[in-house]
Amino acid sequence: MKNLLLIGDSIRRGYDQAVKKTLEGRVNVIFPEENCRFASYLLRYFHSYLGETKGEDIDVIHWNAGLWDCLRMFEEEPHTPIDVYAYYIDRLCQRIKKICPNAKVIFATSTQVISEKMSKDFKRYNEEIAKYNEAAVNVVKKYGFKINDLYALSATLPEETHSDAVHYYTPAGTEAFTKQVLSFVAPELGMDEVPEYREEMYTDKPVGI
Repeated sequence: MKNLLLIGDSIRRGYDQAVKKTLEGRVNVIFPEENCRFASYLLRYFHSYLGETKGEDIDVIHWNAGLWDCLRMFEEEPHTPIDVYAYYIDRLCQRIKKICPNAKVIFATSTQVISEKMSKDFKRYNEEIAKYNEAAVNVVKKYGFKINDLYALSATLPEETHSDAVHYYTPAGTEAFTKQVLSFVAPELGMDEVPEYREEMYTDKPVGI
């Protein structure tokens, strides 16, 4: 059975359980219980997210990082300056290739938010998210990683697919993101077709994002 690793922030938690449910019995889907937070945090803990699976046995990785990095708290600058963010994304690319040398890798862009519904002390802006996405994509493409543009998908979704200003923990949101993730990972896993979607919702309150 092939191994699929899903890592990233709480946007990932909007589809990881549904991906696992859909691929049940066909693929071993691995993801951490915790939110992988910002890029430097993901770099620090990436190796631990494989669980009991050896890095060389990971077949496909689907990952994201960015929403924590562009977060503005108390009307200050983004948590991670964009050039530093790009630096850590580059380090992550190197770390992924080192720990999981046989994996096919897909990077997912960060999703849109509803800025006007966020507190001024805890703010994100879609214009900045787009810039951070562009910086990351420019880096990961150099490593030959594929791009799953979840930002573009999120821009097409109506407001009612949001469970709050940032997340999409609704039946429609979960289905939309899961189906797009599956459309990217299934071919890389050697599947001739994308399996039929099976819903599995994440309903806990998001942590820290």
